[in-house]
Amino acid sequence: MAKAKTVYACTSCGAQFPKWTGQCQDCGDWNTLQEELGIAKSIPSSSNPKAARFEGFAPKADVQKLPSVSTQSAPRSGTGLKELDRVLGGGLVPGSIILLGGDPGIGKSTLILQSLALLSEHKSTLYVTGEESAEQVALRAQRLGVQDADLALLADNQLESILDVAIAHKPDVLVVDSIQTLYTDTLQSAPGSVAQVRETASRLVRYGKQTKTIVILVGHVTKEGALAGPRVLEHMVDTVLYFEGEQNSTFRLIRAIKNRFGAVNEIGVFAMTDAGLKEVTNPSAMFIKRTQDDATGSVVLVSQEGTRPLLVEVQALVDQSSLANPRRVTVGLDNQRLSMLLAVVNRHAGFSLYDQDVFVNVIGGVKVHEPAADLAILLAVLSSFRNRGLPPGLAVFGEIGLTGEVRPVQRGLDRIKEVEKLGFTRLIMPQGNKSGIKSSKLDIVTVNNLEQAVRYAFDY
Repeated sequence: MAKAKTVYACTSCGAQFPKWTGQCQDCGDWNTLQEELGIAKSIPSSSNPKAARFEGFAPKADVQKLPSVSTQSAPRSGTGLKELDRVLGGGLVPGSIILLGGDPGIGKSTLILQSLALLSEHKSTLYVTGEESAEQVALRAQRLGVQDADLALLADNQLESILDVAIAHKPDVLVVDSIQTLYTDTLQSAPGSVAQVRETASRLVRYGKQTKTIVILVGHVTKEGALAGPRVLEHMVDTVLYFEGEQNSTFRLIRAIKNRFGAVNEIGVFAMTDAGLKEVTNPSAMFIKRTQDDATGSVVLVSQEGTRPLLVEVQALVDQSSLANPRRVTVGLDNQRLSMLLAVVNRHAGFSLYDQDVFVNVIGGVKVHEPAADLAILLAVLSSFRNRGLPPGLAVFGEIGLTGEVRPVQRGLDRIKEVEKLGFTRLIMPQGNKSGIKSSKLDIVTVNNLEQAVRYAFDY
């Protein structure tokens, strides 16, 4: 056995160095090197029966011609939660590895337990908890009303023991909650360290691929909102899901940022209740509950998340600033994009906001990342600045360029159908999305530039 020594591992990329430096020489991130006591023991994996137990499971790989490779995929398994299936691309694929991350207390364990309880009706499942005791999980199941589910439960955090149980039970679905609590005997560092997370995840991925087991790993996130541990963890898995939402809000969003078996940027919407998570099948109706139709600084945005159109309310507040550098604050939006849009409205619409504090918020804790929100942001800002409400029953969407033009966006027809379904009467949209679209329920106004949009919005 080699003598244990101290190394410094990067939490972003997992690179190891003999001494601490301020910047990782591999990925370039600053202050990401953490001390680890000991590295892997110098025991070849082939001489360790526990470390090498899966070597005989996988058949020897052969070179194949591309046309001869079968593209028939195994049928997906529904989780029982349609919102979760939407994000996964239709369900769980045998042999897939899924990483679920989220803030503490956001509801990751609740979501997993509810889904496993439904899956256990037609699949063999194994729930491994490294953070809680079996009694704590049973109490949560009782609160959620799934205490009678045929669900196998294991409270352990040693990887070798977990794999022993998995080999004996042969589950179709294996859940590990969470990957940061696991450790392997082949490493001397503490659970949660970069080396432990990387090695335990690698062994679980190999087990899942060789046995066609669906493996779901629950992960912690850092204070910046990124998944804790080495970034290589996200590259190893097939699907990365983020469970997000405000702690004081009942809404929870699950978003796919990587998916080898489906589209990314899909979202599923849940509401947290006393009896667990409930699916929200029509989230647009929940996010646009407004108390005042004539409120200034408020406009309804027709956003698009994956294949789902989503209506959200954008609110803005513009006030005289007493600071040398007025504040530009956004919640749920890109702060840099707001600064750019304010420069555009100054140049092409004649509204000078250089001495005004501007605050913009998306109601309901939703995060909007697409440029189609540009027009809604500026109309909300100008509504607050002029202290004039926008027309009742109005919804808008459109991207704004630096020259002041309103550019078309993707899936315009889907957005229009969602606006019609929810009873809106007016819509401002880009001229480029007008082609072939007719509506008897909507007064559709198409605009080519920001000036036309402002004229209609405030001179109705």
